[in-house]
Amino acid sequence: MLDVLLTEEEREIKYKVRKAIKAIPPSMLRKMDREEIQYPTEFIENMAKQSLLGIRFPADLGGSNLNWVAESAVIEEVGALGPALGCLYSLPSIVGEAIHHFGTSEQKEKYLKPILRGKLYCAEALTEPRGGSDFFGATCMAEKQGDMFLLNGQKRFVVGAEGADIFLVYAKTNPKASDPRKSISTFIMEKGLGVETKHVYGLMGSRGGGTGRLLFKDVEVPEENLIGDLNQGGEIFNQMMIPERMTSAAGAIGAARAGLQVAGKYSTRRKAFGRPIRKFQAVSFKISESLTLLDAASGLLFSASCTIDKNNGLTNGLVRRLVSESKKFATDSAWEVINHAMQILGGIGYTNVYPIERLLRDIRLLSIWTGTNEIMSLLIQHEYFNELNSIDPSFEPRDVEKDAIGAEYSDEKVYE
Repeated sequence: MLDVLLTEEEREIKYKVRKAIKAIPPSMLRKMDREEIQYPTEFIENMAKQSLLGIRFPADLGGSNLNWVAESAVIEEVGALGPALGCLYSLPSIVGEAIHHFGTSEQKEKYLKPILRGKLYCAEALTEPRGGSDFFGATCMAEKQGDMFLLNGQKRFVVGAEGADIFLVYAKTNPKASDPRKSISTFIMEKGLGVETKHVYGLMGSRGGGTGRLLFKDVEVPEENLIGDLNQGGEIFNQMMIPERMTSAAGAIGAARAGLQVAGKYSTRRKAFGRPIRKFQAVSFKISESLTLLDAASGLLFSASCTIDKNNGLTNGLVRRLVSESKKFATDSAWEVINHAMQILGGIGYTNVYPIERLLRDIRLLSIWTGTNEIMSLLIQHEYFNELNSIDPSFEPRDVEKDAIGAEYSDEKVYE
């Protein structure tokens, strides 16, 4: 995110995070990609020690009392480490969103504070083996029994599963509800309650984030671990679109910008036909297009961040549209930029001599998780048509349809 858009305080936290990110040893990223590290606890601990987790939460909870503009700028910086570490860094913000907006003061004290201080590791459990995008078709069940809920089912693709102490879990509590959005509840699940974690698959990229499957078999969850009201999971999920999609967008921009920097530097050093390859339009135009895509994505992210901040961090139709646009455009752009970077490096870019091949593997996931980009398109057009139908006549823009030369030929305007 361009510094000129940030306040002095926002720039300060951005550069504090940049300094912390530069200090991460390359050996840790290499070990994660080789799957020698499954969950880098020291990374989270180190960021927590510098008070760099959940920076938009209130200071009394362990945050920095900043805003979404600052958080987006920060996660762009963290994105240079790749999606695995970017996601782990974002999880306190994502899980913290539910606890902060819907949790009790006791839940904030017991869970959110330790999360932001790096004393508890967290993860969000959304996806199930039977499907991903069909969130409200979840089959994970939570049955009320006295002052407990009995949880049965599975979740998969849970980033941080192997290292997390607590999970934010969505489960069906009213399967007969006529409105699927009122059939689900949200729980804080402690691993020690009997959650079984399995690492059952390998990943093409984004390795080392502890991604795994959760198994619940008659797991007893105390009633006080219910987040919000019973069957309020749909409303909570609606709010959670903000951190899930904003962190994905910001991380994608940061990762792609890092890849572009590698390609840009390479193009000034590598010579062909007697001159640096950046002197050839085939290369320099790819740099130009990539930079434009990333600046446009970052500008959209900034606009979405400002809109969320002006809405006190809460969701509405415009916020849902903008965060979905940000996620879709940033992740699509990141994929294109990294492909450009590999093309600029040529054959050497396809090897592990440079990090471009890893970034290509990593970036591919981002248009799939936190809602596929096809789901983003569905949501964007849905909110747009809602906006069209609800424009206040006194603020309606100019009706340019009347400016056509043949506008008066009403008989030619046939709609049925």
